[in-house]
Amino acid sequence: VSPPVVLTIAGSDSGGGAGIQADLKTIEAGGAFGTSAITSVTAQNTQGVRGSHLLPIEDIEAQIDAVLEDFDVAAVKTGMLATADVIETVVDYADRLPNLVVDPVMVAASGDRLLEPDAEEVYEELIAESTLVTPNADEAAVLTGINPENEGEAREVGEQLVELGADAALVKGGHIPIPEVTDVLVTADDVTTIRHPRVETNATHGSGCTLSS
Repeated sequence: VSPPVVLTIAGSDSGGGAGIQADLKTIEAGGAFGTSAITSVTAQNTQGVRGSHLLPIEDIEAQIDAVLEDFDVAAVKTGMLATADVIETVVDYADRLPNLVVDPVMVAASGDRLLEPDAEEVYEELIAESTLVTPNADEAAVLTGINPENEGEAREVGEQLVELGADAALVKGGHIPIPEVTDVLVTADDVTTIRHPRVETNATHGSGCTLSS
């Protein structure tokens, strides 16, 4: 029995709680075989980002090529892409990236920016290629101009993202200020709401990476 292969294109987190490290742990826990293309090496822990080094585009491309040449990739997810050039690189590969899940990472849980401001608009091109996009409320506001504060507004965000070309949008409810965590999954045909109790904790570092993986 061969497990399905999943490729994660994201940044490395030296603290192990987010990024490539969280992705690979989650992919393996889900019964798949994890492969990776690292976009950026960060020095960070649960408290914050101390430093970040972006890999050259040709090195990112070489990693993606190496995986695609040797593995029958069943699904792909993106995390920290950091710059417009990296996002556009992934867009160029999109027709070879099946079941593409886009986690539009912009800011770390600690509040540190992980995306250059001029790269925000380019995300629309990548979202248009995605099977699923998984923004939190802050990312939703950047992508759509709507800062969702209730279930109805989260649905509006999802509808806008589907209109951009995503097959589906999962608008995550962790940052939406209502008592229950309310995630809203929108497709062209349906809307599904998932509610679960809010966990009172500050230990949210890497939760978006884990969910999208």
